[in-house]
Amino acid sequence: MLVSQILKSKGDAVVGIEPEATVGEAAALMAQHNVGAVLVRTAAGEVRGILSERDLARGLAAQGSALSDARVGALMTSNVITCSPNDTTDGLMELMTQRRIRHLPVVQDGHLVGMISIGDVVKARLGELQTQAAELQAYIATG
Repeated sequence: MLVSQILKSKGDAVVGIEPEATVGEAAALMAQHNVGAVLVRTAAGEVRGILSERDLARGLAAQGSALSDARVGALMTSNVITCSPNDTTDGLMELMTQRRIRHLPVVQDGHLVGMISIGDVVKARLGELQTQAAELQAYIATG
């Protein structure tokens, strides 16, 4: 299955925040939207980084309660790994496992078109496996 197919079923909405926002604001936004990461981008839409639950946990361990007032830009992961709508779920599972990442912005022709998570990839792959199993059962039953 392709990333573009995943985006068709889940939508292309991306929760974002500006680098100058506080980490407390980012955490509240993540909770509000029930997401594990927010894309950090400027008001003009330029991607600057990504802030994940893992970043929050590491920041809390290092800064304690002062973390809430820190700026997102100081805590975010600035080396953002992306994927394209033409990438496959198999390729993404390998990439996400090797790089130990759970969220990937989807970029096409230099423009952000969505974001997918490891949960989206696993759900899509399970759907594929269920379809294949049903097709095999039907084939065996008619054979």
